[in-house]
Amino acid sequence: MAPPPGQLVDVGGHRLHLWTRGEGSPAVLLEAGVAASSLSWARVQPALAAFTRVCAYDRAGLAWSDAASSPRTFARILDDLEAVAATLGAGPWAAIGAGQRVILVGHSFGSLVVRGYAARHPEQVAGLVLVDPPMEWVDRAPTQAWLLRRARVASVAGAFLARIGVVRASLALLTGGHPGAPRAFVKLLGPRASGTLERLVGEVRKLPPELYPAVHAHWCQPKCFHAMADYLGVLQSEAATIAAAVPPAGIPVVVISGSHQPASEIAAHRRLADASPHGRHLVATKSGHWILLDEPELIIDAVRMLIAAIGVDSARGSAPR
Repeated sequence: MAPPPGQLVDVGGHRLHLWTRGEGSPAVLLEAGVAASSLSWARVQPALAAFTRVCAYDRAGLAWSDAASSPRTFARILDDLEAVAATLGAGPWAAIGAGQRVILVGHSFGSLVVRGYAARHPEQVAGLVLVDPPMEWVDRAPTQAWLLRRARVASVAGAFLARIGVVRASLALLTGGHPGAPRAFVKLLGPRASGTLERLVGEVRKLPPELYPAVHAHWCQPKCFHAMADYLGVLQSEAATIAAAVPPAGIPVVVISGSHQPASEIAAHRRLADASPHGRHLVATKSGHWILLDEPELIIDAVRMLIAAIGVDSARGSAPR
């Protein structure tokens, strides 16, 4: 496996991989989707690092981070984030203790995590960028609950496929220019396993090709699929807790919706933005769910806008509220 680009931080029982780049303030923290890693920000983090300090990290069990040392709950996910902040002696998190605040950017499940962190520690958060937040997943509708259960089963199937080498073979064939071969082979294992790998392959193909080897290495490990099942389980069992983690209205919020979303979900995203007096809602017209890979400039511009707003309010001697 390729060595981690960042550092491994002991958070008490397991280590998390934290990748920090750039200089400047306010710092930006990137929180990936439910099964994604720091690599998913490959088209966003370098651009942000050109004008401020930016951190991406891997939640427990994903990419370079160790498997979780305790069962995953929403509170423990937030505890891990706090532990990273407490153990980083240098870098952006050190500034938090000095009274400075950060901008949190979350994609999909990660947007729920950063909202939870902002609700727990509003004094540390200067702004939020919520990228295609899955609000339909926290409304506890029977259809969504059924889909979550099915996704967890598919994740377990993915762990089995990784253990017997099917994931490695499929990804190698795909990036080698033979996408039909893994699809034909995996279909022999049944529709559930086939669907799991199809989704994984689709995500991999959107990343820069130079990252394929690292992605291959990570997803050939059953631990990543087990971690995905764990986080889906948190979303399934703690929907009410997650929905109740609402940040104070004074925190500026930018919500970016994928154009694939139904009108009801886009309306929910608009309500999230409207709940903040400094809120803004955008629709990524050229993107589906993976806005950070399809239209990364929208996220970069949203962060720039928040930084500019913070600078204006600081010059006036007040924090943006």
